[in-house]
Amino acid sequence: MSHWTIDDIGWGEFDPAKVDPGLVAIVKTAALVEANAADYVRYLQAVFADDPQFLTAVARWGEEEQQHGAALGRWARLADPAFDFAAALAAFQRGYQIPPGESGSIRGSRAGELVARQVVETGTSSFYSALRDASAEPVLREIAGRIAADEFRHYKLFADHARRYAALTTAGALKVAATRFAEAGDAELGWAWYAANIDAPGAAPCRPRQHARTYNAVVARLYRRRHIESGVRMLLRAVGLRPRGLAFAATSMVLRGAMRLRAAAA
Repeated sequence: MSHWTIDDIGWGEFDPAKVDPGLVAIVKTAALVEANAADYVRYLQAVFADDPQFLTAVARWGEEEQQHGAALGRWARLADPAFDFAAALAAFQRGYQIPPGESGSIRGSRAGELVARQVVETGTSSFYSALRDASAEPVLREIAGRIAADEFRHYKLFADHARRYAALTTAGALKVAATRFAEAGDAELGWAWYAANIDAPGAAPCRPRQHARTYNAVVARLYRRRHIESGVRMLLRAVGLRPRGLAFAATSMVLRGAMRLRAAAA
């Protein structure tokens, strides 16, 4: 089944009267993060250098992530004609880079890397679902919905490849997942928020942690219970737990609390 393209988007349905200014800054930031996927492709190619099956899959994954960035960037330009996507992306990439060309996984193993990727895809699928549901603008709803579906599929992609490797213990998988979840406030998002929304001649220097907190606070306000609970089910599956019962209830409660704290942090 062929993947959608930017030309499949109903751009002619764009309705400026339904643009929420509060969502524009979020979309600009997300566009930069998605467009920077090539760095992650190179990193994963180094970690899985002798696994041709995974290398083929991750190359396709990277192409789709970059397309997400291009679609979001095009919508952001419609919503704010002053937005220069290329210049913002260049500023972001000057400020933030992941370590290039590492042959060893920073997660300690390939299995750990695949758990971490499932955590990331859990976060992005729930984020784009929340963004879709928060927007009244029809083109943004379409884009966010298409990307959310892609991210659900990417989660399954990494889960399928994870089954080819020796599974981590539940404790080990939980450690990787908790570490990767905590990194949602890391330098990448701070630099993306700054480059997309603040960087200009005379602007104060980027403070990545501060800007990441601002971004996360704004995004956390989009989430509803259904988005959080869908993400919890995906997280539990990623670490080898059943997505129901006490584990589901406890994790949902913790994440709802974390989202409330994030929303109040800015």
